[in-house]
This record gives sequence, structure tokens and C-alpha cells, in this order.
Amino acid sequence: MKNANESFGSHGGSENLYRHNMSRHIYTDGVRDLARSCSAYWLIDLITSHQLHQKVMSEPFQVWQLGRVNGDAFNIICTDGNEVTRQEIPFSDFPYDVATIWLVDGCIMLPSEY
Repeated sequence: MKNANESFGSHGGSENLYRHNMSRHIYTDGVRDLARSCSAYWLIDLITSHQLHQKVMSEPFQVWQLGRVNGDAFNIICTDGNEVTRQEIPFSDFPYDVATIWLVDGCIMLPSEY
């Protein structure tokens, strides 16, 4: 199983923060590197779009887990210790089988950047 966090987990903080162009959220160097390398800016968009739902937005610490179901199909699940929301992704060319991204007080980051 190929884990994106193993490839991008060397980020131990972020020198820069980037503003998502359609929301108030910011993201770190590690998330930017992941999005650039994997052509996965859609993943940032997906996380920020779910913030429109009150149940999701009200959680200040969110763990987003992307996982390959089979072939090119994925699920993404947001938890806060309990499942908050989930979405099926019927097709993606994301090159890894799993990835974990955190959203903490409006900042999207890799777990290693916390």
C-alpha cells in the first residue's frame, strides 16, 4: 500500500502558508507539494467545500483520510474521533493508495506539520 504521507512526511512545519482561492482556508508547504506532485489540488477543494456544512465546519480539528477502494475509486472520510462526513470518489488518478490530511483551525496541513 502506497501512503502519500510517507513520501511527503518530511515536512516538519511550514515556512509558507497559501490561501485557498475560493475560501478563507490556508494550507501549508507540505499540502502544496502533495497537490502539485500528484495533480491533486482537487483534494484541497474537496476539503474546503465540505466546510459549507455546519456539522463539518463546527469541528476545529478534522482528520481527512483518503483511501483507495479499488482500481481508481476512492473514499474520503472526515473524522474528529467520530465520523463527521464522507464522500465517494468514483474516479481519481491519485497515485497513492492512502493519504491523511488535517484541518486545524482553518489550516490544511500534513500530520507531520502539526
